[in-house]
Amino acid sequence: QVQLVESGGGLVQAGGSLRLSCAASGRTFSHYAMGWFRQAPGRERELVARITSSGLTTDYANSVQGRFTISRDNAKNTVYLQMNKLKPEDTAVYYCAAPREGGSWYDEYRYWGQGTQVTVSS
Repeated sequence: QVQLVESGGGLVQAGGSLRLSCAASGRTFSHYAMGWFRQAPGRERELVARITSSGLTTDYANSVQGRFTISRDNAKNTVYLQMNKLKPEDTAVYYCAAPREGGSWYDEYRYWGQGTQVTVSS
């Protein structure tokens, strides 16, 4: 089992940048694929980016491709989401999540953080 805590959200102007962090508990963080999701008011939750347990492979939603970068530091039990060239439509609550230990990023995401608010003003 892993517990996740996000940080780094806030208010930023369009075109600005933010870096989100997700700190994980436990000694087996390196066994988990990780994902970042977001949910805007009135909209369904959507996958933003995901990364394999090793960090060697990443994947992005089309809407953030080229602007966002997911990375991880397994020694620090942390996954990051660097968000550049932010747009008002990026406004949402951002969550990090993990599937079961050793699972694929295609599996159901079982563990979730509490979320962090990102607001982009125009």
